[in-house]
Amino acid sequence: MNAAPIVAGVGARRGVPAAEVLTLVLDTLAAAGTVPEALTALATVDTKASEPGLTQAAARLGVPLLAYPAEVLAAVPVPHPSAAALTATGTPSVAEAAALTGADALTTGAPGTARLLVGKRTSGPGARATCAVAHGRTPHHLCTKETS
Repeated sequence: MNAAPIVAGVGARRGVPAAEVLTLVLDTLAAAGTVPEALTALATVDTKASEPGLTQAAARLGVPLLAYPAEVLAAVPVPHPSAAALTATGTPSVAEAAALTGADALTTGAPGTARLLVGKRTSGPGARATCAVAHGRTPHHLCTKETS
């Protein structure tokens, strides 16, 4: 049985330190009631995929950094769209939309079923990062062992 994927979507300003991203991701995972070892991937908008703070945080967590075009993320309905994110990146959501898109992409046989566990959070006053956590839904037939 494969566990449903857990994906942390991360939005970031240029120059965000890896420590800020890492702390935010760990805090958001804790708020979701899950442990860092359950994390499947980080996800972001493609224009931030080479941001050192994001790549270093993903490396420290031991997960891949998935990147999606702004047009793909803009098509994802989210509870907390942001005019600032739209202006900066071309999508009204990076963290929530990337988390949902990544969890969907990693869910075998059930596209469109990812759900947010924790909506967009910031790293605090003067925040340079946002994070949301989503999980994919593993279809029931993939979770049950057939017996003959």
